Amino acid sequence: MMIYKIFRDSEWQELRRMGQSQGAPIDVQDGFVHFSTVTQAAETAAKHFAGEDNLWLLGVETDRVREDLKWEPSRGGQDFPHLYRVLMLDDVSWAQPLPLLEGVHVFPPGLT
Repeated sequence: MMIYKIFRDSEWQELRRMGQSQGAPIDVQDGFVHFSTVTQAAETAAKHFAGEDNLWLLGVETDRVREDLKWEPSRGGQDFPHLYRVLMLDDVSWAQPLPLLEGVHVFPPGLT
């Protein structure tokens, strides 16, 4: 199963440069890296990244992080995937820009 992480450009570039990341400031604060499922990603973008441009959408296969991944209730009681270790560049299956068009993030086909 694929899970998704939205990073600002500076966060993505740091992951690429360092090979690992503790995540965004909210991830560091909460002590885990927040992810979303395919059905949660657009709402996550709208709620936490409204109007922000220069974002990246990262896809991570759960098999790569299974031992450190926990599914925990969050927004609206839904279970969200949380990674309890640093995110490694090798964990990332793919990354692509998440453009902003007329105030709405444009997800790849099949992700909304």
